[in-house]
Amino acid sequence: MRSIWNGAISFGLVSIPIKLVNATESHSISFRQIHTEDGGRIRYRKVCELEDREVTQGEIGKAYEDADGSLIPITDEDLSHLPLPTAKTIEIVAFVPNDRIDPLQMDAAYYLAASGAPAAKPYTLLREALKRSNKVAIAKFALRGRERLGMLRVVDDAIAMHGLLWPDEVRAPEGVAPDTGVTVRDKELDLADALMDTLGEVELDDLHDEYREAVEEVIAAKAAGEAPPEAPEPEKGGKVLDLMAALEKSVREAKESRGEAAEEEPAQVKRLPSRKTARAAPKQPAGKKSTTAKKTTAKKTASAKKTAKSAQGAKKSTAAKSTAKKTQAKKTTSRKRTA
Repeated sequence: MRSIWNGAISFGLVSIPIKLVNATESHSISFRQIHTEDGGRIRYRKVCELEDREVTQGEIGKAYEDADGSLIPITDEDLSHLPLPTAKTIEIVAFVPNDRIDPLQMDAAYYLAASGAPAAKPYTLLREALKRSNKVAIAKFALRGRERLGMLRVVDDAIAMHGLLWPDEVRAPEGVAPDTGVTVRDKELDLADALMDTLGEVELDDLHDEYREAVEEVIAAKAAGEAPPEAPEPEKGGKVLDLMAALEKSVREAKESRGEAAEEEPAQVKRLPSRKTARAAPKQPAGKKSTTAKKTTAKKTASAKKTAKSAQGAKKSTAAKSTAKKTQAKKTTSRKRTA
């Protein structure tokens, strides 16, 4: 890797010659500007305002613009003679626990490479001291025309340095949080915890830039004279007004995506039933009630028929006996008159 700065680490009275190399690289796809009518490139040319001509990079220097608009030329030689001990040195000023560094201060990252064989021993000494102390080193250094703050830590067998913003360069989060009072219930927190546990951890190496891949597909299709791929239709989700319902659905979908739906029931939070003064008696199923009613009605009907028949039979028997008595009496009277 090509170094972008050469200097030394000042560790007390120990000086460690090092080279500064970029620890990160950008994979973003860059575009050129073109004239949409004919596809011609749009270029920016550096032109001197006084001579009205284009100048080369070797003719370009830097200057500071004063308040009145006048320009004060500043050369690289002027900057190299700055009265700063950090002009060519990464000066370690303190060792602090890692959690003392606010991630908001993190800036660009670099690797510090030992410069030559004499630097191997003090470089290794500093690396092992950082490992054993579980601390990071806070340092000052000058790069690209200004003094910066840095944090040194161990990455594998190398020492890495993160550029840090100065504390006064980090804005306070004023006016960012909601200004209205919001109450979060314990059940909502429980569901949020369940969702966090379900999503679990992730291997950062498995994450990739899907946007860049999609742009590459479009470029490849256009280069081949084909129509670019169309984006899939987004899922139309209903407007969720209930936070609890949204959390429950999120937990359920997260478990299903991880194949845990069959093993474990999704977390549910049920609302408390409304209070009632009395509970209704349990109702029998309609089918059983109808069958029982039919059977009871049939029994009552049969019993009534039997009673009616018995009463009718008794009436007929009484009438027959009365008729027989009257007939016998008539016959007896007739016999007496004849005699």
